[in-house]
Amino acid sequence: MPNTLIKNAQLVNEGEIQPRDILIKNQRIEKIASSIAASENDIVYDLHGHYLMPGVIDDQVHFREPGLTHKGSLSTESRAALAGGVTSFFDMPNCIPIIDSEARMRDKLEMAKGKCYGNYGFYMGATNENLDALKSMPLNLACGIKIFMGSSTGNMLVNKEEILSGIFEHAPIVVVTHCEDDPIIAANSDQMRKRYGEDIPLAMHPEIRSREACLASSTLATSLARKYDARLHVLHLTTADEMVLFDKGPVKNKKITAEVCVHHLYFSEADYPRLGAKIKCNPAIKALSDQKALIQAVNDDRIDIIATDHAPHLWSEKEGTYFNIAAGVPNVQHMLLSLLKMHDQGHMPLTTIVSKTAHQVADLFAIKDRGYVREGYYADLVSVNPSESYTVTDENTLYHCGWSPFTHETFPFSIDKTWLAGQCVYENHQLLDLPPMGMPLEFDQQPR
Repeated sequence: MPNTLIKNAQLVNEGEIQPRDILIKNQRIEKIASSIAASENDIVYDLHGHYLMPGVIDDQVHFREPGLTHKGSLSTESRAALAGGVTSFFDMPNCIPIIDSEARMRDKLEMAKGKCYGNYGFYMGATNENLDALKSMPLNLACGIKIFMGSSTGNMLVNKEEILSGIFEHAPIVVVTHCEDDPIIAANSDQMRKRYGEDIPLAMHPEIRSREACLASSTLATSLARKYDARLHVLHLTTADEMVLFDKGPVKNKKITAEVCVHHLYFSEADYPRLGAKIKCNPAIKALSDQKALIQAVNDDRIDIIATDHAPHLWSEKEGTYFNIAAGVPNVQHMLLSLLKMHDQGHMPLTTIVSKTAHQVADLFAIKDRGYVREGYYADLVSVNPSESYTVTDENTLYHCGWSPFTHETFPFSIDKTWLAGQCVYENHQLLDLPPMGMPLEFDQQPR
């Protein structure tokens, strides 16, 4: 391949914004300098001062393969991700069959070859029956071990005290948790049924999947991690109450870390009347005060990572009465755009967005040679045009399910181009006609 030269970029990287040129050779960044002269055969992209950032690494998606491909697939959803500047992703194990053994993990890794348009890693799922498999799992085969603590979609609820303790005591790599307390949710559901019958208003969702349910489960997870000195990453936090469980500071100084999803930063309970089923997700979007507390925690480095929990459902699965409406939000194509709008509104710096969506993901999961714009690293990059707005429509939404909670939203910035290992794969608001080029992510997590 000829070399690629990116000229006149405003590089957002490692806490700074600087004018830089980037030379790419053999998939990797060869040189970063204030000015690099083009050679005769270079492919040159002049960004005219647009922002250049490392590609987003989304540490939590549900791309629905295997077994649920009527909702989405590794292929369809990773294409949508590239259009949003997401170049790498970690897919969750609650598909059919559940990824709960070394053999199933290796099958999924083999299946992913030639299907993924972005780089990929997969979680091993914990159940009440597979503690021995988790103990013996080869190091760095999976990006992490996923536990549904107290509440689960599918057959992955881990609610036996001795199993939870065993996982935290013996997990060879980072444990990631979905924290909601199922008995509290069940009691809240019974109360709402007595009040409303089956046709419960969607605005009651944060009362059913309540802050008490979240706090009880998050408290249990963090206490187990401290007891057994385990590495714990708590996913999709939603309440101000839970912030006291986490320390401020960089990922490298922590064993217990925190994630927030973009829809919990962007929406609040005030949006239920307008969006209804489109924003029904677990854990629930909660109060405006929680939304503000989460944004503050991102800026205070109490929350370490911003992700999507991208979870597509057919629109027919989003219809009906409360308990029949599927929970989940498709948003991987619009994650970065929504964060950039929040930046434009003064909620967070560009450097913070890059840190929480790329640098700290790479640091936490020990991803090799990605997550930063550095010489020798893979050239997974996204450029952003700060002068061009972008309106989400059904026609430009690329999810297999065909809808988005952001439809009709206008974002003040637009995704200009996306590069995957130095190859431009998205430009002029179009995915280029290229085969899937995603690679398996490599990890260097050390044994505990």
